[in-house]
Amino acid sequence: MKLLRYGPAGQEKPGLLDSSGTIRDLSGVIPDLSGVALSAAGLAQIAALDPASLPAVTGTPRLGPPVTGMKNFVCIGLNYADHAAETGAAIPKEPIVFLKSLGALCGPNDDVMIPKDSVKTDWEVELAIIIGSTAKCVPEETAMEHVAGYAVCNDVSEREWQIERGGTWDKGKGCDTFGPLGPWLVTRDEVADPQDLSMTLDVDGARMQDGSTRTMIFGVRHLVSYVSHFITLHPGDVISTGTPPGVGLGQKPPVFLKPGQTIRLSIQGLGEQVQRTVAYA
Repeated sequence: MKLLRYGPAGQEKPGLLDSSGTIRDLSGVIPDLSGVALSAAGLAQIAALDPASLPAVTGTPRLGPPVTGMKNFVCIGLNYADHAAETGAAIPKEPIVFLKSLGALCGPNDDVMIPKDSVKTDWEVELAIIIGSTAKCVPEETAMEHVAGYAVCNDVSEREWQIERGGTWDKGKGCDTFGPLGPWLVTRDEVADPQDLSMTLDVDGARMQDGSTRTMIFGVRHLVSYVSHFITLHPGDVISTGTPPGVGLGQKPPVFLKPGQTIRLSIQGLGEQVQRTVAYA
């Protein structure tokens, strides 16, 4: 299934995308895409529905983040061997874990705001894991049981603040609009192998990132288990799993975003995001 949330920011309703590409309203079935609705039982209940029996949504409504009610927006740094190489960094021996502010979360096609005084705002197409049930110290053997599905994430980053402002990556990662997520939550059963997905990102029509989850250092199963030993994961929580090469920081010379640009990013089977960059307001 492809599950989504649509409507004005803060007023989104749950929905699903049917086989014809029509949004179907789920608000008469579940309150929202959060909590128990993301569990195996909750997803099975939704899967048992006949999409044609649900109200069709007309027009082209705004899409919000495909889940709500998250407690943790976890990110993994330097998790692609080819991305680590382009930045000159050593291959991590363990996953690099940092948190993105929940205030960074936004819809997949919402504007990305360049922060006040930013000079090094950058892009990162990433595979996001969406948690469906509480995971605490889970072994790798059962880690996938806690995964509801996957989504596209743009881990927008301010590199000067991340690297040059006295430590902790969080300062360059948690700005408003720095976490576009969606367009959909694609349930786990629709993704045969999360470690074999092509992914791309264009800026103003120029291909900047063209990679694959095959070059991830730590895979989905390992990351869910690993993070759960440090942070209890809850339904709706997100783990954004790192980016392939081609970020602005890795260009020679480096290239960063400015207002008025268009970012287009996609992952095989998970849909596409399109954002416009705007000046700080």
